[in-house]
Amino acid sequence: MTVTALGLPAIRTVAPLAGAAPASGPLLDTYGRAATDLRVSLTDRCNLRCTYCMPAEGLDWLPGDDLLRPDELSRLLTIAVTRLGITNVRFTGGEPLVSSKLEGAIAAATALAPRPQTSVTTNGIGLARRAAGLKAAGLDRVNVSLDTVDAARFARITRRDRLGDVVEGLAAAADAGLTPVKVNAVLDPVTGLDDAPALLAFCLDHGYQLRIIEQMPLDAGHHWSRDRTIDAQQILTALRRDFDLTPDPAPRGSAPAELWQVDGGPATVGVIASVSHAFCGACDRTRLTADGQVRSCLFSREETDLRRLMRRGADDDAIEAAWRAAMWAKPAGHGINDPGFVQPDRPMSAIGG
Repeated sequence: MTVTALGLPAIRTVAPLAGAAPASGPLLDTYGRAATDLRVSLTDRCNLRCTYCMPAEGLDWLPGDDLLRPDELSRLLTIAVTRLGITNVRFTGGEPLVSSKLEGAIAAATALAPRPQTSVTTNGIGLARRAAGLKAAGLDRVNVSLDTVDAARFARITRRDRLGDVVEGLAAAADAGLTPVKVNAVLDPVTGLDDAPALLAFCLDHGYQLRIIEQMPLDAGHHWSRDRTIDAQQILTALRRDFDLTPDPAPRGSAPAELWQVDGGPATVGVIASVSHAFCGACDRTRLTADGQVRSCLFSREETDLRRLMRRGADDDAIEAAWRAAMWAKPAGHGINDPGFVQPDRPMSAIGG
């Protein structure tokens, strides 16, 4: 069975609107998409060294003075929610749990009116001891990255022997009420087709929601190759060795994951076919890096520097206008499948997931 898009447009086929960005209302682009989901990177640092993300020795981290201060981040969150119509805030990294700003940022976001939904994408290291505090700060749920439940493979992929910590973190998140607990998996090109059914069985046993994501060209070394990645069709074929999958009838909306009911439901598994079946036409995201840059797309090669504006004394009207202009210029799609595609200079760890 082929992967279907469930009516979700791959790209916008309508002509872009002319003129300047609207001064108020939804955070629109010229293709009529409204951004309501804000991804906020708190740090580019990480305590794992996943082979598809960064080299074993790590990277040159952003200088501390370049990072947004807590007051600056709180100000941008306020503008995003109260002026731009953001309804969902996801805190990412790097690894957000290594940032001392995390609980404060969650509290700042959830104190706003209207209150946005909040989530964190984490590798799960340290989550066991932080889950209750994150819930107390106002966090609604977590996405935990886990690519295999085989300890040896986990150590090879992440270059750290920490599978037990991640499993404990998942359990603590569920106990703290950070639900639904979602598991994000990027399959290893060598072992991934064997890892996928085991991951799904693990998630079904524990009540977690599995989302398998096609590997994207966002590695620090720019070594990504389409020929070495596992696509959505291969993922579904591997899962069907052990499970019966049927399309989930619920409307997909702007969600990146195409859902499949497992063995008749109600449990589901999601496949995020970012490369092979792009869903850019329904994208509702805007991104803020740890150093205060707005990105209209994960694969943008241009950024808008809100940190500099703030530190030069810009008022909220000017910051809002700059943010709106950045999103107004959002491209129709990420362009991975275009002949002239060029990978962004920043890796995923510096952009935020």
